[in-house]
Amino acid sequence: MGAQGDGAAGNDSRPAERPVPAAPTAADLVLARDRLLGDRGGVHQAGRLAPEALREALTDLHEFWLTVHAAQAGVRSDSEGIALVAVGGLGRRELVPYSDLDLVLVHAGHKGIGRDVDTAAEQLWYPLWNSGVGLDHSVRTVDEALDVAGRDLRTALGLLDARHVAGDQALTKQLAGGARDAWRTGVRKRFDEMVSSARRRWQRSGEVAHWVEPDLKHGRGGLRDLAMLDALALAQLVDRPSGEVSQARKLLLDSRTELRRIAGRPRDVLMPQDGDEIAAVLGIGDRFALARALSGAGRAVAYALDVALRTGQPGPRKVLGVLRRTPTRRPLAEGVVLHGDEVTLARDVDPSKDPGLLLRVAAAAARTGRAIAPGALIRLGESAPEPRAPWPAEVRQELVSLLGAGEGLIDVVEALDRTGLWARLFPEWGAVRDLPPRDAAHVWTVDRHLVQATAYAARLVTTVSRPDLLLIGTVLHDIGKGRGTDHSIVGAALATQVGERLGLPDKDVATLSAMVRHHLLLPHTATRRNISDEATVRRVVDTLDGDPVLLELLHGLAEADSLATGPGVWSDWKAALVADLVARCRQAMAGERPEGPKPLDDAQRALAESVAASGKPDVIVDTGPVATITLVAPDHPGLLSQAAGVLALHSLKVHAAELRAHVGVAVDTFHVSPRFGSLPDEALLREQFTRVLSGSLPLAEKLAAKERDYADVPDDPPLARVLWFDDEADGGAESADVVLELRAADRLGLLHDVAAALERCGADVLWARAMQVGGTAIASFSLASTSPTHGSPDWRREIEKAVLGAC
Repeated sequence: MGAQGDGAAGNDSRPAERPVPAAPTAADLVLARDRLLGDRGGVHQAGRLAPEALREALTDLHEFWLTVHAAQAGVRSDSEGIALVAVGGLGRRELVPYSDLDLVLVHAGHKGIGRDVDTAAEQLWYPLWNSGVGLDHSVRTVDEALDVAGRDLRTALGLLDARHVAGDQALTKQLAGGARDAWRTGVRKRFDEMVSSARRRWQRSGEVAHWVEPDLKHGRGGLRDLAMLDALALAQLVDRPSGEVSQARKLLLDSRTELRRIAGRPRDVLMPQDGDEIAAVLGIGDRFALARALSGAGRAVAYALDVALRTGQPGPRKVLGVLRRTPTRRPLAEGVVLHGDEVTLARDVDPSKDPGLLLRVAAAAARTGRAIAPGALIRLGESAPEPRAPWPAEVRQELVSLLGAGEGLIDVVEALDRTGLWARLFPEWGAVRDLPPRDAAHVWTVDRHLVQATAYAARLVTTVSRPDLLLIGTVLHDIGKGRGTDHSIVGAALATQVGERLGLPDKDVATLSAMVRHHLLLPHTATRRNISDEATVRRVVDTLDGDPVLLELLHGLAEADSLATGPGVWSDWKAALVADLVARCRQAMAGERPEGPKPLDDAQRALAESVAASGKPDVIVDTGPVATITLVAPDHPGLLSQAAGVLALHSLKVHAAELRAHVGVAVDTFHVSPRFGSLPDEALLREQFTRVLSGSLPLAEKLAAKERDYADVPDDPPLARVLWFDDEADGGAESADVVLELRAADRLGLLHDVAAALERCGADVLWARAMQVGGTAIASFSLASTSPTHGSPDWRREIEKAVLGAC
């Protein structure tokens, strides 16, 4: 049986079918469904059904159609030996828009019924298929269905929701009762399978509580987990879900209902752009309020299931006829023991008299990878005092031990935060709890990002001289978010407050505050500025007051922060740039003169001289994690845009461009990586570059066609923005002190179009840097010009207008 279930089991019986004068067609069913769904365009009509009422109405509509057609197919209330049974959402009367109908046509299997069953199945299934209604169906005897359930976990869970629709009610009761009895008696043998299945699903689908784009059905803390809770409660391994979990169920169901109604198709992943409309329907405010509400719901469900899986696991068994002893209590720290698989309190400990006990429990749980017992959390919540400021050194050391536990930190902080204990340690945490990020690059909520980054930072403690400050600074680096102003500035003030409360020395408090204030300095400078420029290095060193300890802490924080942001944010290219910038700053702090821009090597100069003599351009491709492509051609206006266009035709993402010249020949080096696929052939690049320079290849036309074919810009892209920065480059020219930074929706031909716009304005690009954050490109250009108005407001307005027009 392919049917699935993801919620509470429904009623076994329903009123007997009433005679129906005319049978609606499947097309009538689809039309009636669409009328129930009403508007999908955001204009809420007066008669629009609320989410719960809509699920009820959809259930009644589909059940009515099935009842009528089942009767026509010979599956009536007076039939014997055949029944139509609903499972899944239809079985639970929780049918959300565009859900598949999960149906079982069950029969007694006696001689002569086979033809009737086949006829009934054809008359029920085919009209639905032909009308595009999703259908997950099976035809089986009771014994066959129970046999499949005994081998397939999803089928077993699905049958727990079995509910009668039409036909022989006694047969439905036999199936539903047999499925539930088999589940109760066999659940202990299937417990490990159920846990493993859930973990694989969580790995694929993430977490409802902390993912920016949560999967409301399959994610950890979603509707599938509620089905597991119901199944465990049915087997009497755990109590029925609490009121908090019931409220979470309603919010998840309502959100999923509205998501599908708005989308007009099956969807379970909630995107940020859907949030405002769904929030308005549910009366929750805006998408940020909805995200926080869903995060709280996901936390409630995930925590309830975690506790259920620990307490509901199979108990002691006899081994060689001897009953296993109860779990031993093994000491882990002062007042802390491991009891079975849970960390709990020693019998004689008094939490109210031990301010460090909470952190000792948390650190022990994080180190061992074991959960804190719910009873211990309750006792600590009731009586553990907040450490008095300034914290004693031994309590502060337990905090560092907890933060340095790596992956074990994540679940421990989650448990402490749910019970209010984390806020007892960090009252500043409230503003970032469940806070959705404002940019697409982040995959986690802000609070989870901070914890995730700290887990990554634990791997880097041997790279710094102050691992304690690295860990504390990482867990605080975004603490200023959610307060309506620059989070780095607000966060620095909050870090000072926290550092003083923790009892850090004044110098360490200042370092901690500076870490939070400047946590973006290294990655932003490395990816958006020319780090071989002495002025760039000098600005970073001056910002850090020449402190090498702060520099190495920011280096570790930059890596941990990027790794916790999302896939691909910490690339080999970014890591190399940041490491190069740190090395140059360290040289400057030691009184050494940083290296200048890398000069052309002998081979590049020889190639330039060869091109000067022949007049024929050339291309060199060096492969690597981030490849280097050098385009060599007689220097002329427009060369940068032409080169960028050729690279875009091959779907290459440009990270940096170094533009140099020798004997009148441009030697432009581009650091690139493929958007997809592999690097293009060097000969093909050379041929197309030559044709573009000669005018035989219509670059603009080809590039426009390529962008149409591979369009990946959203329908409503963010507005492009231009920023100006002065005195950030010297490059040996007085006019080369202006850096333009562009932030715009990323697309294939963006660099080509912007370079062309700059060239039309007479601006000379000395170097360029580019990075992609989610779907946004951030590109920086160091500009020089022979214009007498270079750098003036009028000149900048002209440049800005041209660049924004190109976007």
